[in-house]
Amino acid sequence: MIPPAIHATTRSDSEPPEFILPDFLSDCHYPLRVNPHYDAVFRVSEQWLFDEGRLVEPEITKFVGLRAGYLTAACYPDADASHLRVCSDFINWSWKVDDWLDEFNVDSALGIRECCISAFRDPINFQTDKTAGKMCKSFFSRFRETGGPGCIERFIHTMDLFFIAGAKEVDNRAKKYIHDLESYIPFRRDTSGCKFCFVLIEYAAQIDLPDEVMSHPIMMATEDAANDHISWSNDVFSYNVEQSRHETHNLIAVLMRERGLDLQGAVDYSGQMCKSAMRRFEDNRATLPSWGEEVDRQVAIYVQGLQDWIVANLHWSFESTRYFGKDGQAVKQDRIIKLLPKRPL
Repeated sequence: MIPPAIHATTRSDSEPPEFILPDFLSDCHYPLRVNPHYDAVFRVSEQWLFDEGRLVEPEITKFVGLRAGYLTAACYPDADASHLRVCSDFINWSWKVDDWLDEFNVDSALGIRECCISAFRDPINFQTDKTAGKMCKSFFSRFRETGGPGCIERFIHTMDLFFIAGAKEVDNRAKKYIHDLESYIPFRRDTSGCKFCFVLIEYAAQIDLPDEVMSHPIMMATEDAANDHISWSNDVFSYNVEQSRHETHNLIAVLMRERGLDLQGAVDYSGQMCKSAMRRFEDNRATLPSWGEEVDRQVAIYVQGLQDWIVANLHWSFESTRYFGKDGQAVKQDRIIKLLPKRPL
C-alpha cells in the first residue's frame, strides 16, 4: 500500500542546497549481525575480484571504499566460511556488473546476459573469453557443489530477470524515460538485485525450499516487502550521486515528476513508503502458513535472512563510500545531505 502524501511540499523552481534523510535506523529495530568469518573471507574474495576482474587503479581504490565484503558478511551472518566465500565472490562480481551496465548500450547489456546465463547453465563446459563469463564460471561452479536444484534454478531465473531489466534500464536512460510510480515499483524489484541475493540466503544456510513455499502468495508478498524497503531506501541514499549524473531511475525522481513534490517532499514520502514496506514485511511474515515442522524451520531461516538484508543494507550504506564519500558517519548522525552540483551534459 502506498501511503498518502503527508506534509508534501510543492516543487520549487530552484533546487535547495541540501535535504534531510528519513530516520531509517530509528524505524528499523532489527539487530545488525556480522559474520565471524568476515575478515578472513573478504580479503581473499576481494583479491579474487581484482585478479579475475582485471581491476586497476582507480577502480581498486573505489572498490575498497565500497566495503562489499562488510555488506555480504552482514547479509549472511550465519554462513560458514566456504559458503560466505562464494556469496562474497558473487556480490563482488555483481557490483562490477552494475558498473558495466552503467557503461553499456542495450546490445552490450543483452550480450552480457547471454554470456552469463550460459555460464550459469553449464559452468564447467561453457567456454568464453569474456571476463564476466569467466567469473561466473568460477563462483557458480562452486555454488553448484552444495546448492539445491530449486535454489540453482531460482538463482538463474532471478539473474535473468535482472539482466532483462538492466537492459531495459539502459534503454530508458538513453531515451531519458521516467517511469510512473505504478510501473516503477515492480521494475525496481528486478533492477535492485535483491531477488538473486535472496536466493543466496538459501544457499548460505544450505536449505532448498520447495517450490510450493516460494510460490505461495504470502511468501512472495514477504519477499516483495523486503525488496521494496531495500530498494527504496537505496534510492534515497543514492539520489544525490545519481541526480548529479542526471540519472532518473530513482524513486525520488519518479515522485517529484508524478506527484509534483519538491526534493524534501519526495524524500519524506519515500521514507513513508519504506515504513509501509516494513509493516507489510512484518504483517506477512506473521501470517505465513505452516508446511510442516522441518519446512517451517527452513522458512524461518529464510525470513530471518530477509530481515538480515533489510538491516544490513541500512548500516552498510553509511559504512561505504559509494553514496556519501568519507562523510558516511557524519551523515548517519545528522542525516543532512548537501546536494552535489550536476555534471555538465
